[in-house]
Amino acid sequence: MTIEKMMEFLNQPNVHIGDPDHVKHVIEQLIQYGPDKLQIVADFDRTLTKYIHKGHVCATCHYVLEEGSLPELFKEKARTLRDTYFPIETNPILSVEEKIPKMIEWWTKAHGLLETCEISRDSIQHCVSSSTAKLRDGCSWFFDELKKYEVPVLIFSAGIGDIIEEVIKQQSTMHDNMHIVSNYMKFNEEGKMTGFQNAIIHVYNKNENAIHDSAYFQNIEHKTSMILMGDSIGDLHMADGAEVDHKLKIGFLNTRVEESLELFKKKYDIVLVEDETLDVPNNLLRSILER
Repeated sequence: MTIEKMMEFLNQPNVHIGDPDHVKHVIEQLIQYGPDKLQIVADFDRTLTKYIHKGHVCATCHYVLEEGSLPELFKEKARTLRDTYFPIETNPILSVEEKIPKMIEWWTKAHGLLETCEISRDSIQHCVSSSTAKLRDGCSWFFDELKKYEVPVLIFSAGIGDIIEEVIKQQSTMHDNMHIVSNYMKFNEEGKMTGFQNAIIHVYNKNENAIHDSAYFQNIEHKTSMILMGDSIGDLHMADGAEVDHKLKIGFLNTRVEESLELFKKKYDIVLVEDETLDVPNNLLRSILER
């Protein structure tokens, strides 16, 4: 697909671009340098997964466990936490600084609640298979093509790493070019969950995570083109440790559209509104791979 056809493809009602000239220039650069220079950094929940499927809101990583066979008391408390804190997370009026302490509260309470449930390692597979979590349409093609060209993929999530891996394994393929940074569970010798392995990753501290101090971005420093995909303002910081020459930021705006659209257009290069597919990233990727 030529740059002209790509820009024409982006001219549709659910695609919003604040600066078309800038977007065209960045896409031209991505195409010019091709797959050998490309890396992907993506959030998971409601970025690689759907927000809505057949009229129903889909499960995030944490909600996968709520939909499973956990005690009703857990589900009730988890629902109360979500009803309290999710509106804060998505409130476009509050600053990130105002949201951070509330997100720490939410994740700390949610993880503490999970630790009381004696979740078994074996139960995760069943929880995922019976859940409403769904990868976006076109996600398998996206993963397979990136593997074919050995493009590194960093999935950076405030969800639960064990759930992410299982969703990908059940609904697509977990390739060896994919690296996940998330909240991973800790299990005892009996296979029961006892907590989480490292410091909490929440929506607004992705710039502080150990990935930025690790060798990940250094090892792929020759990959100077990047596509970053997220569904929150916090996701824009997932790649703070990477030094790249060309970065295209694609934002999925799933909720509170009217209130949040202008902010998203200022922060993301391309904003996809209520889109449950990967059609735009896939067409962009096709342009880069088939240059």
